[in-house]
Amino acid sequence: MTTVQRTTAPAPTAADRGRQVGVTLAEVFCIVGTLVGVGVIGTRVEESSGGALAADATLLAPLGPAFSIWSVVYAGLAAYTLWQWLPASTTDPRARSTGWLAAASMVLNAGWLLVTQQGWLWASVVVILALVVVLGVLVQRLADLGPAPSLVQRVVVDGTFGLYLGWVAVATCANVTATLVAEGVETYTLVGELVAALVIAVVVVVAAVVVARTGPRWAFAAAAAWGLAWIAVGRLTDEPASTLVGVVAAIAAVAVLGLTARAAARR
Repeated sequence: MTTVQRTTAPAPTAADRGRQVGVTLAEVFCIVGTLVGVGVIGTRVEESSGGALAADATLLAPLGPAFSIWSVVYAGLAAYTLWQWLPASTTDPRARSTGWLAAASMVLNAGWLLVTQQGWLWASVVVILALVVVLGVLVQRLADLGPAPSLVQRVVVDGTFGLYLGWVAVATCANVTATLVAEGVETYTLVGELVAALVIAVVVVVAAVVVARTGPRWAFAAAAAWGLAWIAVGRLTDEPASTLVGVVAAIAAVAVLGLTARAAARR
């Protein structure tokens, strides 16, 4: 007679519970920051900091509709917060490996919205750079743990943080540019356009590094391409106009998707 041995999931530890509570509190803080950033209890981002972060403020500012991606990211963060409370997820290696980083990303997100309310643009640069680093480490950990074991995790965990990192990578360039312009750096010259084009090229390099280190991540590629495409639309159809920057941004969007498709094909 064959005896079937059943394996039981490890019992949650105090560290697991602390992580779950930490992520949840970070999500609440993120929601408060979002309410500030959209103008419900504060000033809208595009109107804060003297308008330095508006969609028509710099050559690297994505056009307004680009920012709708935040709705998807925020929904994903809320879903992640709920997912990590599921009994099966409490001790999941992916929850344990990413929980505190996810919480840190939400706190930094809200922190960025709060510092821009005060017009502290250089502080916002520091915050968004920290956010990129945190998200980069988180996505690397997901890659190290291997493919997501379920569709839910592919969407809620890998999808959410891939989108988050891809968009923030583009937003960082826009943030730095907006800060420099606010400090009086002139960008509406040929030299300024060339520098903007170079910065866009850096985004492609970053995408190539992400693909090389973590494999093809379509959520990341889609978000980065989305941001770059809306920079292109903004420069080709709105002010400040720049055919050079618009064309380079469009090519960069295609390049990011192409890099990811090439990596996927190799796998």
